[in-house]
Amino acid sequence: MSHALPTRLDLPEHEWQRVSPRYIVVELIGNVIAAIVLGGGLSLPALFTGETWLWVVPAAIVVVFIIVIALTPRRVRSIGYRLRGDDLLFRRGILFQRFVAVPYGRMQLVDINRGPITRAMGLSELKFVTAAASTNVTIPGLPHTEAERLRDELIALAETRRAGL
Repeated sequence: MSHALPTRLDLPEHEWQRVSPRYIVVELIGNVIAAIVLGGGLSLPALFTGETWLWVVPAAIVVVFIIVIALTPRRVRSIGYRLRGDDLLFRRGILFQRFVAVPYGRMQLVDINRGPITRAMGLSELKFVTAAASTNVTIPGLPHTEAERLRDELIALAETRRAGL
């Protein structure tokens, strides 16, 4: 007697899947690098001219990045997806929230991407491409094995839905 492993479709309709908490580290590293590069570049005029008032711009950038870095854990926790009977529902955002439903039959490409930081953390991002650019979705911060499993499951679902059209 074989027991099949439950798929995401077996989960309750109300259950959202979240990205890995390790994705917070990826986002923090990216934000710190951006703050250093942008803050450093905007500091050059103040350094070369000696004008004190020019330090306002890099100081403002640092303040903005401190706020962004402080909100990063909450922003990452807001990212989620849910597989439903006919579509994948994706959400992200705190203040400006985005919810996108991508019908399985409309998926044209399911792609896995891994940058150097995400690869070092064992994570991947899963990208869904549809004919309508506004419904393209990228789910970041998935463990690589989960991204591969989800890609294969979504491809199979997309093929069955297209065949039924």
